Amino acid sequence: MNFCSQCGAKVELQIPEGDSRQRHVCPDCDTIHYQNPRIITGCLPEWEGQVLLCRRAIEPRDGYWTLPAGFMENGETTHGGAMRETLEEANARVEVDALFSLFNLPHADQVFMIYRGALLDLDFSPGEESLEVQLFTEDEIPWDELAFPMIEQTLRLYFRDRLAGHFATHVGTIQRVSKRPRRYCIEMH
Repeated sequence: MNFCSQCGAKVELQIPEGDSRQRHVCPDCDTIHYQNPRIITGCLPEWEGQVLLCRRAIEPRDGYWTLPAGFMENGETTHGGAMRETLEEANARVEVDALFSLFNLPHADQVFMIYRGALLDLDFSPGEESLEVQLFTEDEIPWDELAFPMIEQTLRLYFRDRLAGHFATHVGTIQRVSKRPRRYCIEMH
């Protein structure tokens, strides 16, 4: 951040009184600009032992497979955002169930939340951000073509839980170890 969104003056990095972190502060109008993690919400749509994945039509990771998910909008719940993202990316309607996975991504300043959801019908098709959408069984998942480590981890946890006959809520942190090659460290809590 370079300029104050309130008055347009150049901001400075400093620790405001009563705070413990550096913030962008406007020396002209004294506005403190807090920058907080963004929430990504999405769905793991299920249909008779299969899960619905979307092949991304946008960066990052254009052409790779993912679950329908995206940034939460102001004025919506995480649950509502998961339903909206599934409709936008896969033109699919779901009945959203419980929160399944929550991953902290401190390197990207994001929190990633995925709900399990039952497809209401098989009327789905690619949305504007998807090249294609398809149902996959566990052995058909394109594991080497998944867009993000939290998607792979969510799918592996899902199939493990389904085999065990009990779904839990999984919480973890994913840290990027290196950019090239893409390597991550996953810690489950």
